[in-house]
Amino acid sequence: FTIRRRRKRGTQKHYVYTVPSRKAIQAVKDKVAEKTYRATLNQDLAALLQSVNKTLAGWANYFRHGVSKRVFSTVDFHAWHRIMRWLRRKHQGRNGLGMPELRRRFCLPGTWIFAASRVRFTGASAVPVRRYRYRGAKIPTPWAPQPEHAAASG
Repeated sequence: FTIRRRRKRGTQKHYVYTVPSRKAIQAVKDKVAEKTYRATLNQDLAALLQSVNKTLAGWANYFRHGVSKRVFSTVDFHAWHRIMRWLRRKHQGRNGLGMPELRRRFCLPGTWIFAASRVRFTGASAVPVRRYRYRGAKIPTPWAPQPEHAAASG
């Protein structure tokens, strides 16, 4: 994580923001690139989508308690483009695979979501972001003032 104190946009208040570090983002991008490398062209699209979805969901579950929505979208964008290039490379023929043909054959109708045999690309954005787990009164603070009646009765 990268933890920084920043001013909230539109206000003058400062808050502590926890975001995934650049190193962590690059690590998950490298994992997606490894799964969509040209040496993996022998597997089918459903296996690739399932593998990439598991990787991104696991990574996103770890980082979901910070300010991660924008980072998840960035990682999804990278993964989508890697899958698109993987498909075009896998199905390159005499004429190649153009974008309209790619959409017609490998995406859900009317969308740009890749799908094959009941497996669809969900990405990291499918994991809901829950900012900062609620801890409430479970962790007592040592700086709480002592009640007056407890000090007087002792």
